[in-house]
Amino acid sequence: MMISRLIMILMCAGLFACEDASETLQQRPNIVFMVVEDLSPRIGAFGDTLAVTPNLDRLASEGIRYRNVFATAGVCAPARAALITGMYQQSIGAQHMRTSSFGRTRGGDLGTFSTEGPPYETVPPPYVKAFPELLRAAGYFTINDVKTDYQFGQPFTVWDVHEAGAALRDRDEGSPFFAMYSNNTTHESGLFRAGWANKLENSAALVERNTGRLAVLDTYTDPADVTVPGFLPDTLEVRKELAQHYDNVQLMDRWVGERLAELEMEGLLDNTIVVWTTDHGDGLPRAKRSLYDSGLHVPMIIRFPDGRGAGSIVDDLISFVDFAPTFLNLAKASVPDHLHGRDFLDDGIPSRTYIRDARDRIDELPDRRRAVRDHRFKYIRNYVEDRPFFGALYYRENLASMAEMRRLREERNLPESISQYFETPRPAEELYDLSKDPDEIVNLASDPRYENDLMRLRAELERWTTEIGDMSEQAEVDMVTTQMWPGGVQPETGEPIIAADCSADDAVVTLSSPTVGASIGYRIAGETPNHWHLYSGTFHAQQSQSIEARAIRYGYRESEISRKELCQLAVPYSGSH
Repeated sequence: MMISRLIMILMCAGLFACEDASETLQQRPNIVFMVVEDLSPRIGAFGDTLAVTPNLDRLASEGIRYRNVFATAGVCAPARAALITGMYQQSIGAQHMRTSSFGRTRGGDLGTFSTEGPPYETVPPPYVKAFPELLRAAGYFTINDVKTDYQFGQPFTVWDVHEAGAALRDRDEGSPFFAMYSNNTTHESGLFRAGWANKLENSAALVERNTGRLAVLDTYTDPADVTVPGFLPDTLEVRKELAQHYDNVQLMDRWVGERLAELEMEGLLDNTIVVWTTDHGDGLPRAKRSLYDSGLHVPMIIRFPDGRGAGSIVDDLISFVDFAPTFLNLAKASVPDHLHGRDFLDDGIPSRTYIRDARDRIDELPDRRRAVRDHRFKYIRNYVEDRPFFGALYYRENLASMAEMRRLREERNLPESISQYFETPRPAEELYDLSKDPDEIVNLASDPRYENDLMRLRAELERWTTEIGDMSEQAEVDMVTTQMWPGGVQPETGEPIIAADCSADDAVVTLSSPTVGASIGYRIAGETPNHWHLYSGTFHAQQSQSIEARAIRYGYRESEISRKELCQLAVPYSGSH
């Protein structure tokens, strides 16, 4: 799949003012970004001696280990919205997990739970763009295999190639590339086991999948060898679940090895920056979906092809909102002023003082929590105090560890340090000394010895909330039906307008959309049918050519397709998408 020579010439003439395209490619690195799911730093290179991770350990020995990276939410869709946009999810209306489950009802032996409102896609402010789209505008070829989950749909303008099995062979060899790969082997659902997972219509299928995947391993983790965190009970079934988690980590590491082998086979490892991380912490109760480090703290490795920093460790605080400006700067692309993150590779920018996080509705259970963390202390504000932390989420109820906690609580054998998560009211504020209490069990908010730290972090939370704007200050149904989808109906992007100046030998083509903030894609007759170029400015075409264009505002429905025979009167187009 190739971008035309005409487009490359236009890039050099208009966007980059470069004299030679090949010189530009040498100056602008290829980037591979691997994101696996639901995994805390359970990696050998990060000090976990139980983890079998030879491929990641090799990557770490050739790269830089970042030990203080944090998702903006302890659950995938809001965290991915922040990652892909460089903006905190609650500032763009993407904070609820997930938008498509709004209004869903689930029932079972723990009761029936639902939310009131229409399923929707987030409509961010019109200036918000996914950073891969900004990379495309700067001349990068973008590849995604295959997960998106950004809360605002799957705009066709973000990726050149977006499909299961997308690979480096699909790239345009005339452009630098950005490839994002996802892997769900370590996902929470990978912990579902026979006899425990029976709360969802597809639970049995997930158990069967897990059994098949794990059958390829030669060695398995002994439950007796795992360390049970302080927020889970130490029972045999919990140990078995943690052991299976480590087995999934071993499978995921094999996948990483396959991606590295692909780079080597294509001859790209020596001119590609490789970044590996996870979308949030472990898929365990009191980890995933929480604002504790067990749900937010993730490992990250960056390997540079020139070997810089090989084997080194960085302890700076890094947030998911920092990925967008960092990748854009690596690509020598413009970084929008509205981004909330910072380029963590720029030594000229002061390192972070604080990490900031949010939790809102989780599936069918409404909530609102906010957190601020520095290198030592974590502050959490609970805006909803009358709901227990462990409400009945039927997805999570498939875990043996969740069933074990409920059993022990009924038997009155669950330690108070864990049973507190089932009780109400929740404290309005929480404060933890992470240096002494890494599992965040002992709440110090009422301890006068820590009053100064409590006040400092409370003030920072209030300052941050004012600075970015928090769309959870209104009910979700009001946010959706008054601001995003009026009356609960998805808006449609206006059909793009194609204009051509035919006064010279070539037609000069301009595209526009009546919808503010819409992104526009176009294709020229005779090119690859399913590939749409991203419109980023006026371009040249032959006067006799035919142009098709369509547009998408994030969260809206796509527009109809416009078609124009250049340097002739526009003709109606009634074809399909």
